[in-house]
Amino acid sequence: QPPRTVRGMVDRIGSSARKHQHIVERARDIAEQHGFEPIQTPILEYSSVFERTLGADSDVVGKELYKFLDSSQQWMTMRPEGTAGVARAVVSNKLETALPQKLYYWGPMFRHERPQKGRLRQFEQFGVEMFGIRHPAADVECIETAWRFLNSLNIDGQLEVQLNTLGDHESRAAYRESLRRYLAEFKDELSEDSRKRLDTNPLRVLDSKDERDAEIVRKAPVYGEFLNAPSSRHFEFVKQGLDALRIPYKLNSKLVRGLDYYQHTVWEVACASELLGRSQATILAGGRYDGLTKALGGSRSLPGIGWAAGIERLALLLPDERVPHSSTPVPILIVPD
Repeated sequence: QPPRTVRGMVDRIGSSARKHQHIVERARDIAEQHGFEPIQTPILEYSSVFERTLGADSDVVGKELYKFLDSSQQWMTMRPEGTAGVARAVVSNKLETALPQKLYYWGPMFRHERPQKGRLRQFEQFGVEMFGIRHPAADVECIETAWRFLNSLNIDGQLEVQLNTLGDHESRAAYRESLRRYLAEFKDELSEDSRKRLDTNPLRVLDSKDERDAEIVRKAPVYGEFLNAPSSRHFEFVKQGLDALRIPYKLNSKLVRGLDYYQHTVWEVACASELLGRSQATILAGGRYDGLTKALGGSRSLPGIGWAAGIERLALLLPDERVPHSSTPVPILIVPD
């Protein structure tokens, strides 16, 4: 029997490889125009890097990690996303003393989930991370960088930025408690996963794909009602900045991040296209994660913000004829008489 690829992992040859290369080159160009520098982190990290940042109750940690015990009896994990590794590198290399840091990366990530269109077990991402800038101007620049990158590709489908704020720690704590009390009234009707998260992290229930949960969440308290004055001012600056740059956006109060270190601005870019389908419409997502470096054992709680884009989904939206490539050289052999 001839060898074959592992399920959910693919070879890229010819136009497929050129398409991925083109997407990364466009992303690098835009990132460098905004002053971001490249960083490369290992595919393998100690498991604690992801378990401390993604949360033990997340689907990624609970069900999707490629995790193993090596010969030194250390738990190792193949990276499921890029942000935690970059934040770990900032701490490990003492970059906390040379701020701000504006970094970009690309490469393979790994999640053991059911393969489907635009979602593989080994998948490629391009992302940017910015550390050390607390001002909301950093949020605006990150979203602008993402918007310019996506529009530079000339992909098929209508792009839509969905925007929300989680506020600061005080606002988040107030909303979390209100949401927990609301959901507790429907505890017996929630899915098993959501019942488990009710006390540990009720914000994750808002992300549930279960139809029963979605119906309950539809009438949940609105996050914006729990923002304090500093959080409201932060978000107003972001919205005004996007308006000034003429970047269209749609407010989505149900757009959240379940991890405690996420604060203030979160966003996703969706693309309405039959090439993706509704369930895979998100092609880029980002947010502010003040406190991530502290969660990893850093000496300081640095402000941070970033985004990541799925290259496979972008490739599905990019027609072959829009990818430049050089012609194959034709050898000419002169034969003397």
